[in-house]
Amino acid sequence: MPAYAIAHLQEAAPHPEIAEYIERIAGTFEPYGGRFLVHVTQHEVKEGSWPGHVVMIGFPGIAEARAWWDSPAYQEIAPLRSRHIKGDIILVEGVPADYDPTATAKAMRDALSAG
Repeated sequence: MPAYAIAHLQEAAPHPEIAEYIERIAGTFEPYGGRFLVHVTQHEVKEGSWPGHVVMIGFPGIAEARAWWDSPAYQEIAPLRSRHIKGDIILVEGVPADYDPTATAKAMRDALSAG
């Protein structure tokens, strides 16, 4: 099942360390089957507020996403970003191709009626 690293990064002033981070990051996730799906592209806010940028990296599975995050190569460059850009980053597992949200709704209704 695919997995994703998703970052909501705040606006930041340009800095040489950020440029270095951007230059080096792909080399850290490619060995784990990762690839950029979204990288600082324009987005439309439909509800609430979402200042800053979105970055999304896809991986073959959650094990690969975790291995990338914990890798010495990524941990070496992470401070280049975190010293200059605030944000939130999550790793999340995707759903299978045959995912049916009605099954989730049914489980919720069953739990509500049991309570």
